[in-house]
Amino acid sequence: MARDTSRDRILLVDEQPEVQRAVIEMLEDRDQQVVVADTAKRALTLVGDAAQPFSLVLLDLDLGGGVDDGFTLLGEIKRLQPDLPVVILTGNTSIENAKRAFKGGANDFLEKDTYLADNLEVSFEKIAPFRRVVAENKALRRRTEALERTATFLRRKLEHRYRIVGRSAVIRTLLDTIEKVAPIPRPVLVVGERGSGKELVAAAIHHASPRRDEPFITINCAAVPKDLLGSELFGHEKGAFTGADKRKLGLFELADRGTLFFDEIGNMPMEFQKSVLRVIEYQTFTRVQGTETIEVDVRIIAATNADLTALGAAGEFREDLYDRLAFETIRVPPLRERPEDIPSLAEHFIATLIEEAPSLRSKTLTPAAIEALRAYSWPGNVREMRYTIERALYKTEGDTIGPADLDLPHVSSTPGVLDENAPFDERVAHFERGLVESALAAAAGNQAKAAETLGITYDKFRYLYRKYSGK
Repeated sequence: MARDTSRDRILLVDEQPEVQRAVIEMLEDRDQQVVVADTAKRALTLVGDAAQPFSLVLLDLDLGGGVDDGFTLLGEIKRLQPDLPVVILTGNTSIENAKRAFKGGANDFLEKDTYLADNLEVSFEKIAPFRRVVAENKALRRRTEALERTATFLRRKLEHRYRIVGRSAVIRTLLDTIEKVAPIPRPVLVVGERGSGKELVAAAIHHASPRRDEPFITINCAAVPKDLLGSELFGHEKGAFTGADKRKLGLFELADRGTLFFDEIGNMPMEFQKSVLRVIEYQTFTRVQGTETIEVDVRIIAATNADLTALGAAGEFREDLYDRLAFETIRVPPLRERPEDIPSLAEHFIATLIEEAPSLRSKTLTPAAIEALRAYSWPGNVREMRYTIERALYKTEGDTIGPADLDLPHVSSTPGVLDENAPFDERVAHFERGLVESALAAAAGNQAKAAETLGITYDKFRYLYRKYSGK
């Protein structure tokens, strides 16, 4: 007969020395570890010790106090360890006692006679599947608990990463709106300048919603080539195109029951906007070169720094898609509208980088540095400020960060007087610099607005700005 050679720890609860000797001899032959308890009190103390668990209990129903005390002990053992297998040993094998034992949670019921050793062998084989299931369930619970701890840790890190920092009135209003719209299973459109924190808002909506434990998936519509966008969003079947050697799930499927965030949705090609509108409305689609209709439950959040109504009027964005997305429109305020949040943001960025790079030591911003941060227009908003603080923290040698350590770009307030006999190129540069400074002053330091005033691209303005600021 096959034997279990794993070293189990078995509790024998019996007061008769001859029974103890016989059972110990048999179990030690099976390479099992036996612990003996000759009283109910001792048995409960041993079973209750979680640091030294048992894999099986052999329980005599009559420990001197009668059968009823044995059944009481069975109930207490099962209360302490519901999954612990128990085999009853008794000299009273009445049908009533057997029924009562099995009803109380016993796994087997054996008579203490001359065949006890053989019967125990058979009993062990009989309850082996149950013991395996119990062991597997315990292992599964441990893995599940470990996964839950990991998920909780990751969720906290995500919540920290997507934390919206600030106590200004505009941020409090923003947070109130997020809290109200989060549980509503409808699309949200997040608008704001570049770097203002649109993805943070989208993630905050997701993490405050009933979908918080499901996927939050992001796609940057400006970063995916048009010929790959269909496969990226809807997936494709094997052989759909050259190189498609297997089926691929699209982002809509991967985000099922969660949230799909379309960043820079104003850059989505018109031919895909209709397909996205259909998925929003019907929550169904087919993969590229597929025939199966896929059903999903996905919440859509979209973000843009473009004027979608203007794009719609120009025929560059579907107005019906805009209407569907704008169930709620959330405007993320630029940093220049909440300068009172700058000190807390700076502290947050310092703490975050130190957490990610423990080799760095914490530093404080001088009052003059705080004033420099407040005075700057931050065309790149919170993102630009974050990288400014992180660079200063990384490069500064001392314990404080001053205005010079921030390395903020600036343009002289006056271009100076140019000699009328100056070379042509120098005159052009002087005139160009004057235009940049005038536009920047008129836009209150907002470089994007200054570029718009001059009728040039933002990148072109940044080039001129750096050229004449020496940065």
